[in-house]
Amino acid sequence: MKKLLDLIETYQNYPKKGIDFKDVLGIIQEPHIFQELILKMSSSHIIKNAEAIISIDARGFIFGSAISLQASKPMIVARKPGKLPGELVKKKYSLEYGENSLSIQKKALQKYNSFAIVDDLLATGGTVNCVSKLLASNNKEVVGLLVVVELLKLEGRSKFDFPTNSWVTF
Repeated sequence: MKKLLDLIETYQNYPKKGIDFKDVLGIIQEPHIFQELILKMSSSHIIKNAEAIISIDARGFIFGSAISLQASKPMIVARKPGKLPGELVKKKYSLEYGENSLSIQKKALQKYNSFAIVDDLLATGGTVNCVSKLLASNNKEVVGLLVVVELLKLEGRSKFDFPTNSWVTF
């Protein structure tokens, strides 16, 4: 989708030196393009084969919410530390530029067995790998991953044993 590419801005050396940050927020400022993207993502076989969507903090929430609404699928969130109440399942992971952890409400996971993971960008795969391992440790299945942008040279998808759909690649 050529129009999408034009709306993704690159910020060099952000959040630290050596990182070229791809900012997808320009997409949501163009309602017709955003809507077209959400319609395509929502019709993916990955979404159709999942009982629920799990969106990753924070930009994944934007796309996951819209896909959830369009596909009439429930959405669960994977959040950074200190952002969710209740009993949580947690896992640490490494980023290109540091370390973090993600949490999911245990009660939300109990209702569903198969999940589509949604995020804005796939780089090294650390964040998605964290979510998939967290789900696996709770006897849940990942049917696939949907991302707007994929950084191919970082080979993030090679860490997964499930399908990955991306709409823009760098």
